[in-house]
Amino acid sequence: MKTIGYAAESAHSPLQPYEYDCRPLREDDVAIEILYSGVCHSDLHTVNNDWGWTIFPTVPGHEIVGRVVEVGSQVSRYQVGDQVAVGCMVDSCQSCSQCHSGEEQFCEAGFTQTYNSVDRHTQEITKGGFAKHIVVRQEFVLSIPKSLDLAKAAPLLCAGITTYSPLRTWNVGPGSQVAIIGMGGLGHMAIKLAVAMGAHVTVISRSQDKQGDALDLGANDFLLSSEPESMELSANRFDLILDTVPVKHDITPYLPLLKVDGTLTLVGQVGPIAEVNTVPMVMGRRRIAASLIGGIAQTQEMLDFCAKMNILPEVEMIKMEEINQAFERLERADVRYRFVIDMQASSF
Repeated sequence: MKTIGYAAESAHSPLQPYEYDCRPLREDDVAIEILYSGVCHSDLHTVNNDWGWTIFPTVPGHEIVGRVVEVGSQVSRYQVGDQVAVGCMVDSCQSCSQCHSGEEQFCEAGFTQTYNSVDRHTQEITKGGFAKHIVVRQEFVLSIPKSLDLAKAAPLLCAGITTYSPLRTWNVGPGSQVAIIGMGGLGHMAIKLAVAMGAHVTVISRSQDKQGDALDLGANDFLLSSEPESMELSANRFDLILDTVPVKHDITPYLPLLKVDGTLTLVGQVGPIAEVNTVPMVMGRRRIAASLIGGIAQTQEMLDFCAKMNILPEVEMIKMEEINQAFERLERADVRYRFVIDMQASSF
């Protein structure tokens, strides 16, 4: 299947139209016409080669909503015309203990990423959702509940599951005290999900710029990290702090806010963090953790939960040809709160 996407040829280069062939369908593959693709901060990191592992040319995109257009001979879960989704993974070994326990994101052989990853069968480099089509193994295709708005659902496939998974891992529910650091694409989803789970949610920010938005999204409180007195009054308050900030920063000031045995979980920054003072950890048996995405079963659970609770991200629709301007705005944090590419409205 010939298709066209937008690719970066080198670090920091603008994305441009790029024609290529999707792989021939294997017997367990699903071919998808992409209708909407979310724009994640990790797409920008990859295009800029910030992490040092980008394989160029790269076609980003791992928040994909589309329609099935063809299936392999052994596909039993989907048929032509189904509305489906694809997130950050398109394959794994399917035989290790982590895969058997439904946590393919921790596959002991390494999961195959939706883009910028080596296909475990052909050794080709996978290409993502900034394109017209994608071919994915059926086990990594998700069903979109009919009540979800397709145009807004794409960011759930990364921002949604990235924040849903740690909330579930640390058993957030009615009565939980949860704090969210940062209110971008991840943070605003964390607010909506934690509120829907019954938690008392506080947003922590350096300025009051987003206080109105935080409360509108359902947060109960807003805490200024730039006010020492307010931070001191919130000591020993939270069961879980979800840190969604995507750049290197100091997490030590937030640790005293945790209750005894509380957890601060990093979901935004990939790479070094500022040096941590262990005193507040030692004095409260507090812990620092990190979380990736979720397994396929949990991602489907998240989609079903969002449909049940009517949870969708706040999005701004763009066309594919506007992606470079969107990246520039994303770098300035000038989006509230997620870009979604409408492939049907795009002219490439």
